[in-house]
Amino acid sequence: MHIRVDDQVKVMSGSDRGVQARVLRVMHDEGKVVVEGVNKVFKHMRKSQQNPKGGRLEKNMPVSISTVRLVCPSCGQAARTGIKFRADGSKHRACKKCKSEIGEISPGREKKLASRSK
Repeated sequence: MHIRVDDQVKVMSGSDRGVQARVLRVMHDEGKVVVEGVNKVFKHMRKSQQNPKGGRLEKNMPVSISTVRLVCPSCGQAARTGIKFRADGSKHRACKKCKSEIGEISPGREKKLASRSK
């Protein structure tokens, strides 16, 4: 998965189509993400000692990762992502539209060896 927490994404399908928002949580094993303000549901709370009035609690529910696309910070468009390898062996996320690098996925071989020797 190329989407991480605090990434800006655009919803491509569903009732919240076209909304750009921030990723709050990524659930890798389920293939879902929780996006701020998308797929809101109301949980009705019964009166209790912690909540003496009761009421409705608003909650963001997860959506499938296939329904969102990462918004590229350099071109500002929702685009597919790919992987670019650098000469030092590090992997970076890359925008398929403008070919710019978005962020590092894993460090190069030299960085890994240097961190293990410490």
